[in-house]
Amino acid sequence: MIFKLQTKGHKNVTSLHKSTFEVTKDVEIGPTADCIIGTDMDKSMLNFPQEFKDKIANSNTKITVVLDTENGHDEITGFGHEDLTLTHPTDIVCRTSDYTCSRTLMIKSDKAAKDLDERLIDDLKNEKIMDVTIKLSEK
Repeated sequence: MIFKLQTKGHKNVTSLHKSTFEVTKDVEIGPTADCIIGTDMDKSMLNFPQEFKDKIANSNTKITVVLDTENGHDEITGFGHEDLTLTHPTDIVCRTSDYTCSRTLMIKSDKAAKDLDERLIDDLKNEKIMDVTIKLSEK
């Protein structure tokens, strides 16, 4: 199963957070928002089909997030969990920890903001478009 959305970078993207990365529908972010890598997202978790949400709310689901900009590419892998509600209207957060809340897309992610491809982050700092592809599969 696959879900695609689009977001764009922002001049305040720093990508320094050690345990999460986030994309948001918010248009503006401050300089301290070190986990936010994408803004002005065209869809949210509320747009996920119910079947997609049901699969994410399962700890046997492997989640791969593919990030692509003009010059950068990265793939991040994590897992679903039964406590994921996927109900936040503006934010999608991927976490290296096992913390869950309405903003959490996946837990036990193998990368946080600080680990992402440098060319990808450079594009985002220059406010380029980023395609986000979320792929679901079995563990």
